[in-house]
Amino acid sequence: MSAVILTALQSSGLAEPGYWTTLWKMIFPSDRIGALAQLQDFTPKSTRYSWQRNAVTHGHAGVSRLSPAIRHRLISEDEAAANVLAVHPLTKVEKFIQEIYWRRYWKGWLSLRPAVWTNYLTAFHRLDSHEILARAEDSNLGNLVINHFARELVETGYLHNHARMWFAAWWIHEARLPWEIGAAFFYRHLLDGDPASNTLSWRWVAGLQTPGKTYLARRSNLEKYLSPELLEELHGGLAAFENPTAYLPEYIPTNAITQRILENHPSDPTLATGLWIHEEDLTPETSPLGKQAFKSILTTGHAAAWADFAFPVRKKAWLEAGLADAALRAGQAWSVPPRFEIAAHLSASLSQWAQQQGLSQIVTLRPDIGPLADEIPSLISHLKSAGIRLALVDRPRDLELRLLAGSGFFKFWETMGKKNLIPGNPSRPPMNEQTLPRQLPLI
Repeated sequence: MSAVILTALQSSGLAEPGYWTTLWKMIFPSDRIGALAQLQDFTPKSTRYSWQRNAVTHGHAGVSRLSPAIRHRLISEDEAAANVLAVHPLTKVEKFIQEIYWRRYWKGWLSLRPAVWTNYLTAFHRLDSHEILARAEDSNLGNLVINHFARELVETGYLHNHARMWFAAWWIHEARLPWEIGAAFFYRHLLDGDPASNTLSWRWVAGLQTPGKTYLARRSNLEKYLSPELLEELHGGLAAFENPTAYLPEYIPTNAITQRILENHPSDPTLATGLWIHEEDLTPETSPLGKQAFKSILTTGHAAAWADFAFPVRKKAWLEAGLADAALRAGQAWSVPPRFEIAAHLSASLSQWAQQQGLSQIVTLRPDIGPLADEIPSLISHLKSAGIRLALVDRPRDLELRLLAGSGFFKFWETMGKKNLIPGNPSRPPMNEQTLPRQLPLI
């Protein structure tokens, strides 16, 4: 992150003293140059990922820590995979490449079944979550191991895969707490918090995503993968993982595909058009929009959603830094002075900007299922009443991979190989169930 962006955040009160020092140590870049540099640094280590990824250590050096950048598209899944596969054959790095595409698979799966997201929100809002979330925020959940991971999540915005699995399994099967509240706690704090991967992963642990299959955290697994330092520190909480018992859901809803075709909102090239950049995709210059001309550019943060989901100051600061970086790059890419704001009311901000700039059309990359996508229909209606079109553009690769996510990840990954959809079209051996990752797919 540039010093200019950091200074702006500090002056606005969004970056607490000392926070970015901690974040830099954990290495979660909030700018594209930093993310690409971190990818380059991790690429030589990616061949060790398959046997180092499970270890939970201070600093998490065995994993890339690129998930926040990939989630918000400072770099894309394809960029990350292509950079690694340009150096290593797929046979040496397949576990890492698979983990990258788990995120895209989850997004496609949920896009085909949007009711799963809306049903989750409905269930969460019916629950009395205040007291439970307050205990989680205060790292006061009654177990030394879980309290440690709750504190790490709140303080850093990150948890290792295995820690997420153990935490979710304890929450659901040991503490018998509603999984929806646990998912909300994760989504609130994780810098890589994603409506698809987060919600569906919690469902997976609970036995809802793959009916009849749950994930249980066992003491032997914690003792195997916690670093010696953490194991000694957290030893007092291990007894709760001695004999886990699954807490099975009373009802498992069907996961029927209800949205195979996305609603079409194409761009009209004859209209005066502005580009809207949002936090769901921070590199529009690498998309089909890169070839279009724009009269004006607006970058916005979705402040209403940040408030609704109670994002902490730290997460908002990371998002604002990423948005500021995207605005700077867009200004350079299109030679148009960018405008950047954290919009309390998106409809008002977009319509005022369009009217001020004499725009008849706003173009943006279609957001994946989540809070911003939920607001798109009302934005289209509001802007239409002001005589402004909102056009949604999809990345062709997203559309292609989305349609492969109709069933399980194994079939998704196998089909990617058969259709030569893995970047670089590397040669690959036949796949089988034993070669697939058994972890919660959150790199």
